[in-house]
Amino acid sequence: MKSLVWEAPRQMTLQETPKPIVQPDEVLIRVAYGGICGSELSGYLGHNALRVPPLVMGHEFSGEIVEMGERSSDINPTLAVGAAVTANPLFCTDNSVWDKRGLNQLCPQRQLIGAHRPGAYAEYVAVPAQTVTRLPAGMSLRTGSLTEPTACGVRIGELAGEVAGQPCLIIGAGPIGLLALQALKRKGASEIFIADLDGERLAMGAALGGTALAPRTLDVVQTVKDATGGGVAVAIDAVGAAVTRRQCVSATQPTGTVILSGLHEEVSEMPAADIIRREIVVRGSFAYSPANFATALEILAQGEMGLDPWIVEAPLAEGGAWFDRLIDAPGDVSKVLLRP
Repeated sequence: MKSLVWEAPRQMTLQETPKPIVQPDEVLIRVAYGGICGSELSGYLGHNALRVPPLVMGHEFSGEIVEMGERSSDINPTLAVGAAVTANPLFCTDNSVWDKRGLNQLCPQRQLIGAHRPGAYAEYVAVPAQTVTRLPAGMSLRTGSLTEPTACGVRIGELAGEVAGQPCLIIGAGPIGLLALQALKRKGASEIFIADLDGERLAMGAALGGTALAPRTLDVVQTVKDATGGGVAVAIDAVGAAVTRRQCVSATQPTGTVILSGLHEEVSEMPAADIIRREIVVRGSFAYSPANFATALEILAQGEMGLDPWIVEAPLAEGGAWFDRLIDAPGDVSKVLLRP
């Protein structure tokens, strides 16, 4: 089969690789769409220790089941050959306390399809039957491929707590920032400020109902404080740089919440004294729980969240070029879906 193989920083080529051999607890999926994620962009640059070349990435995907392992029906009775499906790429490998608590993404032994094992930038991908979910009737495979990033937005919305009638701030108008904006809108936030250095991405945030702030032309923190009379209830950093993390803290009202989602920098200084003196709550948001994943699928089926009309579909062979584009100048592209 054809696979897009990451070989070294900024080196990704289309190659002939062996078709997966399905294990008893797995299913084989013919991939329809594989989305490019921001974490994969950092991996492509060699900045992510989780991903080691040579590797077939791809953890946001949808497709059709073409083969089932002998135990897969017992593990997941909803599955059948021919079913249109997506998969939760994060899963526990043992019966851990985190699995029991429904927080599989926090399990120390978690596995990620497209990192610990070959992913969906290929014609076929073999995945554990436990991870697979049938798409709702009538849902397109294109929409189904957005379940994983949408679940990230749902998780951020969940951790934000009660925001109805409250102002919020999102720094970063990439896919996760745009989906978080929609999640906060669904929860009734009064106004959602969104900031990004890229003017075209900022325009996408405005089109989705955010109040756009251009950091090159104004002081984001002061503008937010002036507009809200002291700061937002919740600030979300969807970038992960030292400056954006500090901005989120500074723009938050006393007793407010800062949610750190972006992973651009592994380590950065934080204004600890300011956090203490104003009793700011700072918490991380990593991926999503299985419940968040299921909720995301329902929301997509209802048409209440999405990334259109800025989605680009591209052949798998053009994957390397699109990785470069998304790193160097993403512009008005909310998501790239690769088609094998």
